[in-house]
Amino acid sequence: MQIAVLTFDGFNELDSFIASAILNRMRDKGWKAHIAAPTETVTSMNGVTVTRQKPLEFAAEADAVVIGSGIHSREVAGNPDLLARIRLDPTRQFIAAQCSGTLLLAKLGLIGALPACTDLTTRPWVIEAGIEVIDAPFVAHGNVATAGGCLASHYLAAWLIARSASVEDAAAAIHYVAPVGEKQAWIDRAMAVIAPFVGSARAQTF
Repeated sequence: MQIAVLTFDGFNELDSFIASAILNRMRDKGWKAHIAAPTETVTSMNGVTVTRQKPLEFAAEADAVVIGSGIHSREVAGNPDLLARIRLDPTRQFIAAQCSGTLLLAKLGLIGALPACTDLTTRPWVIEAGIEVIDAPFVAHGNVATAGGCLASHYLAAWLIARSASVEDAAAAIHYVAPVGEKQAWIDRAMAVIAPFVGSARAQTF
């Protein structure tokens, strides 16, 4: 399972790094989450510069794609040349967007008339793009999921793992990152949020 975590200049560290760290808990099963960016280096909203692991075009060949958010998402969404470099196919890929990443997903035409989640700052821009925004941290429709709020990153990661591996694997990944003394509560909450979007057979196993 190869995963592209799309990361642009001005990115939110919580979105890109939490998702990739949790997804990489599945490394022993052949999974690898890569920071994919349009340039060799990208600098976060707080001045942290990182070197990309994959180019933006890697999204086209990845098994799953996570679109992170950032302070320049509106500029990215308004850049047709940059958007043209992002080729996604929900018929064969799992696609997840976090906060203002939902705006990019909307501009790519992958939400349509379906309701979506985003953060409070991005909400009016996503609505302006013609998308219904719901007051929820996570929602999925088939192979496309959206989340709202930086700390909803673990819902996206848990959903991807549950859909592509098992609910047990998702719970184990959340268990690893959850605070000591609160691990079961975090697992229970995460599994309850993603369960309606995983499928009845898997949702009943946790």
